[in-house]
Amino acid sequence: MSELDLDPTQLDRYSRHIIMDDVGPEGQRDLLDANVLVLGAGGLGAPIIQYLAAAGVGTLGIADDDEVELSNLQRQVIHGDDDVGRKKVDSAAEFVEDLNPDVDVEKHDLRVRPDNIEELIEGYDFVVDGTDNFQTRYLVNDACTLAGVPFSHGSIFKFEGQITTFTGGDDSPCYRCMFPEAPPAGMVPNCATAGVLGVLPGTVGCIQATETVKAIIGKGELLDGRMVFYDALNMEFDTVEITKKDDCPVCGDDPAIDSVHDVEYTASCAIDVGQEADPELSMD
Repeated sequence: MSELDLDPTQLDRYSRHIIMDDVGPEGQRDLLDANVLVLGAGGLGAPIIQYLAAAGVGTLGIADDDEVELSNLQRQVIHGDDDVGRKKVDSAAEFVEDLNPDVDVEKHDLRVRPDNIEELIEGYDFVVDGTDNFQTRYLVNDACTLAGVPFSHGSIFKFEGQITTFTGGDDSPCYRCMFPEAPPAGMVPNCATAGVLGVLPGTVGCIQATETVKAIIGKGELLDGRMVFYDALNMEFDTVEITKKDDCPVCGDDPAIDSVHDVEYTASCAIDVGQEADPELSMD
């Protein structure tokens, strides 16, 4: 065994990391010791899972309750023709196992809901949100912010994507600092109705995976307090600042949300203390 208990096969597999001054054997060991949860094994989840597995993230949780459909294959690159009809978590886990035996996959064949998300994220160092609807995004934001778990947000639409990272620091904003509530139902179409360029989630998901790796090894500047907007049609990247709001209902000075059970996670994701949350939240 060599430095930091990396065996000869690992020294070879991760050699391009190990020779980097900002990663080295210490950073690779941090990756191998990390626990990351990926929510969604679809368009965004596919490249996220692919590159985190290749990087050697030791424990990779994958949460999704959908089955692979033929229309997924235009962009969900970890699934193939033979996987149509299979559970995405099973197909994704098999892909990871074939790619890198160092990675332990934890399959969560479930729909993310207010009654399971707190238990779901427990024990993970970092969460990557690859879901495709506002209800789940707000639920992930609220649960991770309240639990102090850093997470990456990504979304895609036609030719456009956006990415940011929420670290939960004292001066760090959350998703509700930008958007206290979701837009009215029907105002923003989803990929199933508006379409999406097949290669777009590859770019957005790879940026999310990059943010995850940087967070684990503690190097570089994360997109904390910044959001990147990517326009694939015109090949432009723009960055805007996100300011922590003192009156944010989750991370502000006097938060109105103390629990995910304080919110009705339906079309508006509005604060509705005492109401039962909608259990039917979809995944990508």
